[in-house]
Amino acid sequence: MEDGTIIELYWARSQQAIAESEKKYGSYCHTIARRILDRKEDAEECVNDTWLRAWNAMPPQRPGILSAFFGKLTRNLSLDRWRRNKAARRGGDRVEVALHELEDCLPDHRGPDEALEARETAALISAFLHRQSEVDRALFVRRYFHLEPLSDLADRFGMTVGQVKSRLHRVRLKLKAELEQEGVAV
Repeated sequence: MEDGTIIELYWARSQQAIAESEKKYGSYCHTIARRILDRKEDAEECVNDTWLRAWNAMPPQRPGILSAFFGKLTRNLSLDRWRRNKAARRGGDRVEVALHELEDCLPDHRGPDEALEARETAALISAFLHRQSEVDRALFVRRYFHLEPLSDLADRFGMTVGQVKSRLHRVRLKLKAELEQEGVAV
C-alpha cells in the first residue's frame, strides 16, 4: 500500500492504518528498536508504541516521508526505554558507546531557549552532512541515528572496523569544528 493511502487511513481514523503500517514498516521499526534495546520484548513494545504515537500524531501531522516518521518515533521511544533500563541497572553497552562518541561534537542544551537551539543545531548538522561524501554521510547516519554496530558498517561498506572508526572520527572532528565556527557551544 502506498504511503499516502496509509496516511489517509490515519486521518480517517481507520484501524486498518495500524495494520498496514505494521505490514509495510514493521520489520524496519523492529530493526531500529532491536539495535538499541537488548530485550526482544522491549523492542516489540516500542514498535507497538510507535503505532500508537503515529495514531495520536495524525491528524494534525501529515508526514512527508512515512518511513522516516516511523523510524524517528521508534528510535526515540527505544532510546527512552534504553535510558530507563540503564537507570535501573547502571551498565554500559553498545548504544552508550555510540552516543558517547558524539558527545564531544554536540552542544549541551540546558538554557531556556533549548528548543530553538536544538532546531538550529539540527539544521546545521543536516547542512553539514549534505556536504559530506555519500559514504561518510551514510556511515554517520547509520552509526548515530540507526546505531548500527561498527562491524556491521564495515561489512556493509567493504571496510575494516578500523577504517570505519577512522572515517567517523574525522567526520566528528569536522562537525565539531563547523559547529564551533557557527558559534554553537560544544
